[in-house]
Amino acid sequence: MATSVKKPGQNTGGALRRYATAFRSPRGMAGAILLALLALVSVLSPLLFPAGYDDQSNVALAGPSAAHWLGTDELGRDILARTIYGLRTDLSLLLTAVPLSAAIGTLLGLAGVLARWLGAATQRVLDVILGFPGLLLGMTIVLVIGTGWLALFVSLLVVGLPSFGRLARAGLLVEQEREYVLAARVLGVPRRTVLTRHVLPNILDPIVVNAAVYMVVGIFIEAGLSIVGLGIKPPIPSLGAMLNTGARYVEAHPAYVLGPGLVLLMLALALTLLSNALNKAVLRK
Repeated sequence: MATSVKKPGQNTGGALRRYATAFRSPRGMAGAILLALLALVSVLSPLLFPAGYDDQSNVALAGPSAAHWLGTDELGRDILARTIYGLRTDLSLLLTAVPLSAAIGTLLGLAGVLARWLGAATQRVLDVILGFPGLLLGMTIVLVIGTGWLALFVSLLVVGLPSFGRLARAGLLVEQEREYVLAARVLGVPRRTVLTRHVLPNILDPIVVNAAVYMVVGIFIEAGLSIVGLGIKPPIPSLGAMLNTGARYVEAHPAYVLGPGLVLLMLALALTLLSNALNKAVLRK
């Protein structure tokens, strides 16, 4: 029985077509539109709320009105404005920490190309990180660095490394046994060329899907750390920090929690739809 052999690098163009197909599916399109709208609103927040997120009025904990659609907080600040600026904070974390975590984790997972001992050593380091629950590890990092955007960024980056590293390592072990990789080695093709042209394009799919999934996880890591008081430093808003503060006034002022909670849910929904669409597109290849 003949065995089909994948051509070197055939997934490079095919991967882009699959991802485009994912965005054209109903779930992918809905997720992309929702995420684009949230990103657009966050980018335009200085124009939508020129007074900023820390502008105080003389009425604290006011209910929804024409001037303040979601009311004001305990310091008289507009809750809607702080929610939109909080969304901007969360997106800035996700769109920087997650791609960097994916890149570094993938490189660590592919370290075995250089030397077997190096690949084994990096996997042991990733196993140690994986041994800590994500929220607990994030809390430890924040306590060491101090609360703020940078601490959350480092937390999201480090917590995501094991998943990307293990996926890359598993893909590397499979691809190293492929006929075209073995042939390239016999012909004396440099390791770097084998890695970039033959191995990496064929392990890209699970990395991309995992990145989309981890963005959803990252939302709840940020929210969890902020809810226990280890998130963004006030007065800078984040969705998790607003939920933490708003919980104290939820009975008297439900909109305080409703606004940030709804935006957080919409962001998680958009990323979940995109990750599902990408996963289905990858499985159809």
